[in-house]
Amino acid sequence: MKNKDKRSGFTPQESLVSILPSTTVGIVILFTTISSAVINFPPQNPLHKVMLIICGVFGMVNLAFYHVIHAVALDKSRFVWINTVVAGFTLCAMDYFLPVEIGHLIYILVFISALPSSLLSSRGPSHFLIFGVTTFHFILNMRSATSSQDWITHIGFTITAFIGIETVHQLKNIFAKHINRLEIINEVSKQIVSTLDTEQVFALLSSALQGALEADAYYIGTVHSDQLHLEFLYDDGEYFQDLKVNKKGTLSNWVITHQRGLFLPDLRKRIDLEDVEIVTVGKDKPTHSWMGVPMRGTHVDGFMAISSYRPNAFDRSDMELLENIAQRAALALDNSYHHALVQKQAQLDSLTSVYNHGYFINTLREQAQTCQVQNQQLSLIMLDVDHFKQYNDTFGHLIGDEVLIGLCEVIRSHIKATDAVGRWGGEEFCVSLPNADVQQAMQVAQRIRETMATLKVKNAEQIDIPLPTVSQGIAIFPAETDDITKLIDLADKRLYVAKKRGRDQIESASAFVVGQA
Repeated sequence: MKNKDKRSGFTPQESLVSILPSTTVGIVILFTTISSAVINFPPQNPLHKVMLIICGVFGMVNLAFYHVIHAVALDKSRFVWINTVVAGFTLCAMDYFLPVEIGHLIYILVFISALPSSLLSSRGPSHFLIFGVTTFHFILNMRSATSSQDWITHIGFTITAFIGIETVHQLKNIFAKHINRLEIINEVSKQIVSTLDTEQVFALLSSALQGALEADAYYIGTVHSDQLHLEFLYDDGEYFQDLKVNKKGTLSNWVITHQRGLFLPDLRKRIDLEDVEIVTVGKDKPTHSWMGVPMRGTHVDGFMAISSYRPNAFDRSDMELLENIAQRAALALDNSYHHALVQKQAQLDSLTSVYNHGYFINTLREQAQTCQVQNQQLSLIMLDVDHFKQYNDTFGHLIGDEVLIGLCEVIRSHIKATDAVGRWGGEEFCVSLPNADVQQAMQVAQRIRETMATLKVKNAEQIDIPLPTVSQGIAIFPAETDDITKLIDLADKRLYVAKKRGRDQIESASAFVVGQA
């Protein structure tokens, strides 16, 4: 991004382009004024004519080289003031030598000369130029018999010049503010699309939101069933984590339900919104200004809001900026959720939705390392469906697929969230149980076996078909081995021992391990 002038709010190129029209017009008016004065109102004193031409030429040269000088000036502020002083002396000299008949043109010239200063700097140099030249003009006209009507005209021109410059200054500020907001939106977009991690997106959003809008509290929340999860809440210098609020009746729920922004500049007044009440989160302090916008995408449903303890702290432009940030936030969160979903799908078996072979091994290694550091045991169950080929040949592969899906549901129903289940291959599965001894592993295996015996699937004629039995082998880490490859091999060998014993059996660790567990 190009460097901006701190005073003007524009890049050097934008500043130069902005003063080009006024510079051109100034040169034309200067030339016209001098030509008219010399041709139509020739002064009696030849020296006046010469001085008038010199002032005009000097003024035009000064305006013509304004761009060049501005481009190379190191200190822009000092340059503007120097140019203002030079322009003031030039205009005062011209005013002295101008014929009375066209003296009023000095107001046009001073306004044109003040325009570049107003565009490039603060209002100070422009007002100084107008005040200085018009004061000199008033003093100059006091020597002649100026009528009251002429004085009113002089005052009117002066006020008009001040108002004109002030209008230009305000328009410049509005324009610069809009540019700044667009740059903020662009910067926010660049930041939040730079990562596909959802938590990192929320962290970047919180930082961007605080940098873009001035408020006392900032909220970013997502909908989960009948609750709002505040992914981020910063209230009066303090962060609040993992806050959950019942969404019913809240201002945020109104925004989410109606899918449009809500702008409440003064909450001291009665809120005429159906099923809405003020719910305080964060610090227990009364909020007097609030505005929120929806944040909805394919994978995200939430809101973004800011509030203040002061009434009328925000305006509609703040609301527009918040809406733009929320739109980009929804896109970024959609991308991160989609990326996480793709990553998750890459980890899972396409049929049973348990971990695939490769990801299960990685998970098992990580669990084993954690258990070793924490001096805990880990139990591994290898599980295989008995006579599965015959089952498929008898009832068909679609029924066989239902059996595998049902088996995985049974396994998941008997293990904790910290445990893991993966498809080893075909009809063989692995179950890792961190911080579980051999007795606990036996209990899990027995529950799986018993539940499978009670389940049935239906064929195409809606006739119940009993599920096949399963055989299981158990190995313990690190009591039996601290090598993951050997642990898997040991559990696999015990699985085949269970099959040889007649299937529908569980082969556990040795009596020595049971005694040590």
